[in-house]
Amino acid sequence: MSSAKKGRFIVFEGLDGSGKGTQIRLLEKRLSEIGRSVALTAEPTDSALGGIIRDALSGDPVRSPSELAAIFLSDRIRHCSDKKKGIKVLLESGKDVICDRYYFSSFAYQGIDTDIDWVIDMNLNCPEIIRPDICIFLDVDPDTCMERIDSSRAFTEIYEKASTLSRIRKRFFDVFERLGDTENIMIVDASRSPEEISEEIANALSRL
Repeated sequence: MSSAKKGRFIVFEGLDGSGKGTQIRLLEKRLSEIGRSVALTAEPTDSALGGIIRDALSGDPVRSPSELAAIFLSDRIRHCSDKKKGIKVLLESGKDVICDRYYFSSFAYQGIDTDIDWVIDMNLNCPEIIRPDICIFLDVDPDTCMERIDSSRAFTEIYEKASTLSRIRKRFFDVFERLGDTENIMIVDASRSPEEISEEIANALSRL
């Protein structure tokens, strides 16, 4: 896996409805205030592959978990290596890159219904995929996540059911235990106020 970079690569993970968007905006503001140059990005990307993924997440067309995992990988490779706005280019220009979802989501979401060893191996052994400096996992009860989703959206995606989110949350923790010290993972109790969460994240990042 590639590791050459100048900026910091920060990934936010969590269940749908965990508050990632709020914390990403707060962190961007904090970093900008101390003079850091920040780039925000997300997966799936805004590429054609990202559009295929979003269609699949809406349920039309229906794709198998293995097929979806493979499309995510292709989108992620482009996300890292795009010569104009890829993660590698942004990091080498000195920008801190904050990414909403990364390969941890593939492990947890597609990993509940297909061979997780295969999903992990094809991501971690791909030479074009960049390892993040830190993964910040916002941990929120699945029922609370569903309440937030139901109150803010007219339509839900294929994974957005309380029972499915419970399975995914368990899979995230299984994956974190499995990865161990090979990844820098910070688990945050995200049931608190946005300000409390943001302060904890800022304190942790100050030690990077």
